[in-house]
Amino acid sequence: MVAILGQYCIYVSDLERAVEFWEGVLGIPVQSRTDIPGVKEAVLQSPAGGSRLQLAQQLESEDPIDMGNAMWKLYVNTDDCQALYDKAMAAGCESVTPPARLDRWPVTMAYIKDFDGYLIELLEYHEGMPPGVPDPKKVTVE
Repeated sequence: MVAILGQYCIYVSDLERAVEFWEGVLGIPVQSRTDIPGVKEAVLQSPAGGSRLQLAQQLESEDPIDMGNAMWKLYVNTDDCQALYDKAMAAGCESVTPPARLDRWPVTMAYIKDFDGYLIELLEYHEGMPPGVPDPKKVTVE
């Protein structure tokens, strides 16, 4: 038997604002959109692969998103942590930890919060990616 993590779905308060952040700022394009009764959804995925992210806006509720305590953070691998962090700051995201090269691992990482309060770790690997993870430094952008 083989199992592969495929897609994560998170609630957002404003689908279009969330799409603008994930696609326009972080550069992860929308692959599909779906409207079902009471919910608008968008699925995003890098053309280089990796997991998909599904954003869902509940149309019949304006309650704030309840983060609870089960989810800690989302990871975004990048070829340039500083540049992506700067772009997120220019877009109005909250800085939690500015980019820093870590001593324990060969990475540069930063933490930001998006407009819904999700903690996002921006991660740039300096000595190759873990097995099975697409390497942003080897992707050509057209």
